Amino acid sequence: MLNFRTDMALERRDLYKKANNIEKEVNGIETEEETYGENINITRVKVTSKEGEDAIGKPIGNYITIDVKNLKVAREEDIQKASEVVTKELKELIQKHVDNSAPVLVVGLGNLYVTPDALGPKVVNEIDITRHLLTYMPEVLDKDTRPVSAVSPGVLGTTGIETQEILKGIVDNIKPGLIIVIDALASRSIERISSSIQLADTGIVPGAGVGNTRKELSVNTLGVPVIALGIPTVVEAATIAADSLTLFIQKVQEQAQSNKFLNELQEEDKYEMIKEVLTPNDYNFIVTPKEIDELIENMKDIVARGINYAVN
Repeated sequence: MLNFRTDMALERRDLYKKANNIEKEVNGIETEEETYGENINITRVKVTSKEGEDAIGKPIGNYITIDVKNLKVAREEDIQKASEVVTKELKELIQKHVDNSAPVLVVGLGNLYVTPDALGPKVVNEIDITRHLLTYMPEVLDKDTRPVSAVSPGVLGTTGIETQEILKGIVDNIKPGLIIVIDALASRSIERISSSIQLADTGIVPGAGVGNTRKELSVNTLGVPVIALGIPTVVEAATIAADSLTLFIQKVQEQAQSNKFLNELQEEDKYEMIKEVLTPNDYNFIVTPKEIDELIENMKDIVARGINYAVN
């Protein structure tokens, strides 16, 4: 299997196609695209067979990527439009697995004190919690209100407990019908940093994109369906270098299109070449943009609103 070093199913599919010179679609994978307004693109990748699963290293299921442009300068109306798209796509995924009354547990993975990893805990703070109100103050809610609870379990380094172990205990006690997990992801594109949202109904393996794999959170390990909602917040230094080199080559080729060396270099996997140079010296850092604080705040609002509207 390719060393994808990305959590994004769409990127894995594109990398697999490039590595195997596939022009059409990968066997066992279906893809459809949709545009929502001027700044939002939706790509749905469906892994339908073991062949597709083996190709991109993602389980059979649905993977939806929502790309939001110009998020660094997003206005309130832009954030609201993006949240509406998240609501629509998330609601459709939820309906594939449970009915409208099934209890939902929202889980915010990550470390609140590390900005690129703080998305999950920040979103949890904005979720409309109803489970306790339905128990102690049912008169203040509509009778068809769904029970929603939320938790931010922290990280192994500060708790000493695997997230899967914490969630299994919670699931055994409160018995949710569905779990929604929010986490920061790794990407192979600098353009996707805090500008893309991936929804997947196959669960998640926390830390897999940065080589810090934790125990899987899925229906297989927790006993209930798990929808993962992730946003790329980091890339490797090799990714930045490779993307920068691509832009440089394109610029030079505009003036020297017959340059054989540049044409050949453009076709090679520059990421792997650069990674081979950086890794032995421990220079292949995990990098996040300087605007990450503002981007996380914007994404926190988009995701929290999207979840609140989808489950209530």
